[in-house]
Amino acid sequence: MSAFAPKKYYYVFKIQYLGYRFHGWQKQPNLKTLHLMVDRTFKYVLEGKPFKTLTSGRTDAMVSANETAFELFLEHEIEDYDKFLEWFNYNLPQDIRALSITEVDNNFNIIQHPKVKEYIYLFAHGEKCHPFCASILTTILDKLDIDIMMQGAKLFEGCHNFKDYCYKATGEGKYERTIFTCEIVENTAYTANFFPEKTYMLRVQGEGFGRNQIRLMMGALIRLGKGDITLDYIKTSLKIPSETPYYYIAPASGLILNKLDFK
Repeated sequence: MSAFAPKKYYYVFKIQYLGYRFHGWQKQPNLKTLHLMVDRTFKYVLEGKPFKTLTSGRTDAMVSANETAFELFLEHEIEDYDKFLEWFNYNLPQDIRALSITEVDNNFNIIQHPKVKEYIYLFAHGEKCHPFCASILTTILDKLDIDIMMQGAKLFEGCHNFKDYCYKATGEGKYERTIFTCEIVENTAYTANFFPEKTYMLRVQGEGFGRNQIRLMMGALIRLGKGDITLDYIKTSLKIPSETPYYYIAPASGLILNKLDFK
């Protein structure tokens, strides 16, 4: 590095957002994305000073996050974290909120650094819900067998071949993955007076997930709850991937990246 090169500063921001009106994280031409709005806000609050942002992982269109992270690269120091966070939030759209700022060094790599992610998928079944639910809760109009879905969710725990649960998987991907926790429980974390009386949550924890993996797992559990497949079908799919897998991707708006912990 040149002796005249400016010193670099590295910060990890934890944020949360409602993804319903966004086309995911990654910038795309002529589309409103989270990365676009975050960078647009930094351009204003940093008054044109150079910066770069890099996320810990992308989310799909309409997927929300209760806690996720991105890294900010600067050529000047943030001196007052509380003041900066307040001003950043003041200028962010109302459906994005920054939670914290932590300084890291140049050895930190937000993409490759080991992390544990917890996703949840909120759903209800058997009735037409209030339209306000649509942003974070998926409604399955058919009646579902929740008990067998709870049994099916447990089958995903442990180390398995998740190729059938990675959309349009090729022969080159890493499909042997470990899921620490996978369970369906009654939802008490997110409530509203317009929610149905009883709602449910799929909760999944792991270090890494394939393309649409959680939504494909949820899709299989919905099919299980409808009686379209059996527990044995899920067991087999995790051992012997199908040549022509059935891709039922559950709707995006029920999925929330609930928590992200760096190891």
